[in-house]
Amino acid sequence: MTGPDDARAAADTLTGGGPRRGRVRGGSRDRGPGKGRARGRRSAVPVPLLVPALAGLAFLLLPLIALLVRTPWRTLPDQLTSPEVWQALRLSLFCATAATVVSVVLGVPLAWLLARTEFRGRGLVRALVTLPLVLPPVVGGVALLLALGRNGVVGQWLDSWFGITLPFTTAGVVVAEAFVAMPFLVISVEGTLRAADPRYEEAATTLGASRFTAFRRVTLPLIAPGVAAGAVLAWARALGEFGATITFAGNFPGRTQTMPLAVYLALQSDPAAAIALSLVLLAVSIAVLAGLRDRWMTPS
Repeated sequence: MTGPDDARAAADTLTGGGPRRGRVRGGSRDRGPGKGRARGRRSAVPVPLLVPALAGLAFLLLPLIALLVRTPWRTLPDQLTSPEVWQALRLSLFCATAATVVSVVLGVPLAWLLARTEFRGRGLVRALVTLPLVLPPVVGGVALLLALGRNGVVGQWLDSWFGITLPFTTAGVVVAEAFVAMPFLVISVEGTLRAADPRYEEAATTLGASRFTAFRRVTLPLIAPGVAAGAVLAWARALGEFGATITFAGNFPGRTQTMPLAVYLALQSDPAAAIALSLVLLAVSIAVLAGLRDRWMTPS
């Protein structure tokens, strides 16, 4: 059986040893001139830069602080355990998880295609894949309706041939969330694939493994941290999706009303419930950033 260790050994043999390391002088790596001094030096921050920097920090933190200050902490447990809030929370967790599974199943092969193969128009395909990142979510919902609605380009055939109707259903929520969340996973996995050494994959094929076996037993274990990071980002994005969901799936309690939609509705009738749901979404976002801190937020 071909595994990552066998592929590494074969790759090192074919290339004449492992990757070369920098020269060592006096028991430490040879550093460039002045690098140690520059790393330890701290320059003073100019006042014209410090003032707008602090203003920008306050601008970003003030709304979050206001949310924490105005949270009804005494009634928060009752708000979070109310049937409406729990229903929206449970539906959101289910749909976000399902959308993440769809993103992983479809996004990982797509990322491998963009990172490992050369074909004409690859740059255009990559731009189209990342388009949902900058596309207004409402426009994405309208596009999904035109494509998968009952009278859509593909939806009319799904309805007439298989009796499948996606708009205004729980499955429609999953589709809308996967549409906006998958690019996060594709970008993360593609970057990890580009950083991974392709020689291991090539060495596995020289040992008799097929391309799919080399991907499954060698490449996939190597990029597992990138896949996990992309899946967490996709899950968090799917959990907070609003525009595409309300446009494509509607806002029906118990069927399509996720937490962001419940927040929007509660603001008109029950602000305390809206604050409680917003606090849950804020806690999830902080947890995602904390979980990805070592990968995305630690300077090299």
